[in-house]
Amino acid sequence: MICEVGPRDGLQMAKSRMETGAKCDWIAALAKAGVKEIEVGSFVPAKLIPQMADTEAVVRFAKEIPGLVVVALAPNLRGAQAAVAAGAHRVSIPVSVSEGHSRANLNRAPDEQVAVVGQIVEWMESAGNPAEIEVACSTAFGCSIDGVVPEREVVRIAAALAETGVEQIGLADTVGYANPAQIKSVVRAVRREIGPALRGLHLHDTMGLGLANALAGLEVGIRDFDAALAGLGGCPFAPGASGNIVTEDLVFMLESMGFGTGIDLAALIAARRLLHEGLPAEPMHGQVAKAGIPRTYRQAA
Repeated sequence: MICEVGPRDGLQMAKSRMETGAKCDWIAALAKAGVKEIEVGSFVPAKLIPQMADTEAVVRFAKEIPGLVVVALAPNLRGAQAAVAAGAHRVSIPVSVSEGHSRANLNRAPDEQVAVVGQIVEWMESAGNPAEIEVACSTAFGCSIDGVVPEREVVRIAAALAETGVEQIGLADTVGYANPAQIKSVVRAVRREIGPALRGLHLHDTMGLGLANALAGLEVGIRDFDAALAGLGGCPFAPGASGNIVTEDLVFMLESMGFGTGIDLAALIAARRLLHEGLPAEPMHGQVAKAGIPRTYRQAA
């Protein structure tokens, strides 16, 4: 399963705001292309990330699209409550493994954020579980503030999160420093500790290894990936972080290898036009869109 994170991760670093109507049109086009999960925004203070000021309206629009799983990021209980009130089907909560990124991004230590996750789980259960919860372990493969992130610390944080009752935990290469061998090692170590609660990978392409890391994840059993149309994205609180892996290129690779995504590659590439119209100054990346879909391409059965 591919979760398109462009409307959230992709836009939070944009130099200008995409108008709400244009954002909704883009999300609708992504869904029409066959994308089943879209992270449409984040419930964070608009003064910090003004590109996310319209997230409530976007969630309310997206939840009416048949068959679409609407995901929204929330860093705390208030944000999670707002996401549920707007109608999000899943709430994604960031938990940085590295101390430096956690302080910069959330103004609290990693263990303090784990406690926040516990609060959200308790509230969600008391409210009758109106939405799913997933946690993204940010900087799980390295940090541009702290440097090396020990594998044992990733395992410890993942285990602590599993103890809160969260059933979906992902590993995020927030700054794109990972390599394929590291991907395999960390995934195996975390899976030994928390089993099937390990959901998937959120990868960035800072060092040009994004698709190689996705392939490494496939080889150790990962089947859920985050990606962003045209490779937009990055974290404003992680110096040097650049775009996500390109959704179009990931779809091409997976389908060519026989992994069905359910996504129409031509329609997905066509959705780039709406993104460009909404943010004409933003650079757009992607090899398949540049080269064109080859005549040898066949969508997986």
